[in-house]
Amino acid sequence: MRVLVQRVSSAAVTVDGQVVGSIRPDGQGLLAFVGVTHSDGTEKAQRLAEKLWNLRILTDEKSAADVDAPILVVSQFTLYADTVKGRRPSWNAAAPAAVAEPLVTAFAEALRGLGAHVHTGVFGAHMHVELVNDGPVTIMLEL
Repeated sequence: MRVLVQRVSSAAVTVDGQVVGSIRPDGQGLLAFVGVTHSDGTEKAQRLAEKLWNLRILTDEKSAADVDAPILVVSQFTLYADTVKGRRPSWNAAAPAAVAEPLVTAFAEALRGLGAHVHTGVFGAHMHVELVNDGPVTIMLEL
């Protein structure tokens, strides 16, 4: 499981013209793109959620837990793209939807269980993601 996290001052996910999740532009939050591979499980989702919740990347080295910052979770199978050969990425390392969707949901639920205000995209949908990266700060989390 990989989580590409960006510190944002605002972010929104739109599906079919409707905003389905957002972080309003009135402070800081985290946008978490979540990719799942075949060997991932709920324990890893829980551990990555805890790591993200406590990661000190907000202003004054604060974490989302410290300042109750919102988190927008978006599934992103392309985090497992293999571009070593040719010009077309391979998606073989990405878990199929039947494996990935429950784990992305488990990740979001683990964050909620820690007290996070979590918004999500729609798994498998064509999403438009808008964001204002604050810093810019972008970090890849893996265990």
